[in-house]
Amino acid sequence: MKLPDDIETNILLRNNSPMDDFLGLSPTEIHHLLYDTFGDKSPIQFHEGIDGKTLDQIPIFRIVEDYLKIIQRDKQIKLTPLGALPKKVMVELYDKRYLLEEHIENGITKLWREEDSISIRSARLTVELAGLVKKISGKLTLTKTATKLLETNNRLQIFKQFFKAFTDKFLWSFNDGYPEQPIGQLGWAFSIIMLDKYGDQPQTVDFYADKYLKAFPKFITFFQPDYSTPERQFFRCYGVRTFDRFLLWFGFVTVDKQKIFLDLDTDKFKRTDLVQNIIKIDDQ
Repeated sequence: MKLPDDIETNILLRNNSPMDDFLGLSPTEIHHLLYDTFGDKSPIQFHEGIDGKTLDQIPIFRIVEDYLKIIQRDKQIKLTPLGALPKKVMVELYDKRYLLEEHIENGITKLWREEDSISIRSARLTVELAGLVKKISGKLTLTKTATKLLETNNRLQIFKQFFKAFTDKFLWSFNDGYPEQPIGQLGWAFSIIMLDKYGDQPQTVDFYADKYLKAFPKFITFFQPDYSTPERQFFRCYGVRTFDRFLLWFGFVTVDKQKIFLDLDTDKFKRTDLVQNIIKIDDQ
């Protein structure tokens, strides 16, 4: 059924009109941002000028590079009977001190198993999803793609493949006990746009979580009023996934910690230059 011209025009106008809850983006732009993030019609793209100095500042990418080089050096890594990285590899990577675990640094636990370092475990799983490492019969080896990229020192392509896999394929919910729905992960690029817009000043997680919830209000329905209010649980979930285990891992923010441990309720975050050096955002 063909819609009358005036109705079709009104729909197009509405879908392409800026909306306050979307920070001036239109529903059409949000659709591309969510489902074709780096497509031609998306408001964001990788910056054309990403250089080696920029890549050196991304903590989780440094872990990825060293991990791939360990496999390149040793030809393969044999997983433990439980399917995890052996302690020897974990220690070698953690000792680089790219990303530190608070419970280890404060002497509460030691690095015994892969799960003791969420960042290393996440990097390991993501490179498999990125098509850089393959697992066969309990052994990890480089794919032909990864071998070629390492041999040609194509760091940028390794980063792009890892970044896309981390944001689109690796399930952020795997690392926490919150609902499995993609809270924070769906619309991660919207968080980047918020950070670009407001991140020059220190802000709390709640500042960003509130704006994210206005853009994607249905996410609040996945939380029940049991041990805390749905809003508080949502804000905490968004903070853990987006700030603690995404923006900090990629070096996109710094945090002014008020205590020994990260406090997502009170600590304030500020954007680093890495955001604008890696992600190009269309002018609003």
